[in-house]
Amino acid sequence: MWQAPADFSWLNLSWFAWRTWQSFDWANPGYLYLLLSVPFLFLLRWLLTVRFRRKMDVALFEGSVTWHWSSVLRYLPDLVFGLFLMLVLVALARPQKTDETVELSAEGIDIVLVMDVSGSMELTDFLPNRLEAAKEVALQFVNGRVQDRIGLVVFAGRAFSLAPLTTDYELIRESIRSIRLGMVSEDGTAIGSALAVAINRLRESKAKSKVCILISDGENTAGSLDPELAAQLAHAFQLKVYTVGIGKEGTVQMEADSTGKMVSIQTGLEEKTLRQLASLAEGQFFRAQNANTLTDIFQRINNLEKTEIKETRYRDTRDYYQIYLRWAILLLLLWLLLKNTFFTNALED
Repeated sequence: MWQAPADFSWLNLSWFAWRTWQSFDWANPGYLYLLLSVPFLFLLRWLLTVRFRRKMDVALFEGSVTWHWSSVLRYLPDLVFGLFLMLVLVALARPQKTDETVELSAEGIDIVLVMDVSGSMELTDFLPNRLEAAKEVALQFVNGRVQDRIGLVVFAGRAFSLAPLTTDYELIRESIRSIRLGMVSEDGTAIGSALAVAINRLRESKAKSKVCILISDGENTAGSLDPELAAQLAHAFQLKVYTVGIGKEGTVQMEADSTGKMVSIQTGLEEKTLRQLASLAEGQFFRAQNANTLTDIFQRINNLEKTEIKETRYRDTRDYYQIYLRWAILLLLLWLLLKNTFFTNALED
């Protein structure tokens, strides 16, 4: 029968290296503090031996005794026994190493961001303008997602998909950064068409939750598809629509393109369409009048559509006390050998 070769790796002196001890987790660290008591016990024993040792009164000729190094060897058995006790304490402290593996599993959701890039998104009631403020908050939203597929749709007078559903968040971030005013040649606000493109991306999704987040600052003024019909289609495909109306009520100062002069523009938000879309598609409507409110809205959506992450931990703990216990037994046998040799007998005074 085949037998595994004997393992003598425990004889390696590297087990006593400080770096090795630092890598251990100690199950009973209290025993390590007792290591300091071992030298004091032997010192106390030596003092008591000197103080109470019986001496024989013998008349000798006066002379001088020369010290020889071999006289130190009388203390060798005590030293070996002290090391034996210290190794027993180390073994009782139970040095260990733990390997922990963490597995994260999540059933992600599919999200499509639908962003308005029409001319009115250039207004500066949000700094530096509405579009840049929306892009910044969208980037923060993407950074907070885990295991979710995210897609991107932009629209003005017509709509097109800028990024497919993907977990490549760097691609999504680069796509969001690339959004600019005028990237859609036809101006206007084709909300129905934009929602239809998002539905087309999500209709075959097998995710447990399908979400569309539509950001716009105006009413539907372009496109061939009625927004209400698009919302009904979203509901039929079990897709939730969150609409975010962006813009303040009042007057906004803007620089005129041709003259360079500042002009005043009256702004407002026609909420009816956006509210109706959210209601038909079992979502919610949010109104953002400044950058902070917009950030809070995305945080609320983030909490509403939270991905459940399951964490599984595997711990593999390995004990190393056997190594130090073997060394202790080895030193104990050496101590017994020394106790019955000339180290104890011939060198005694």
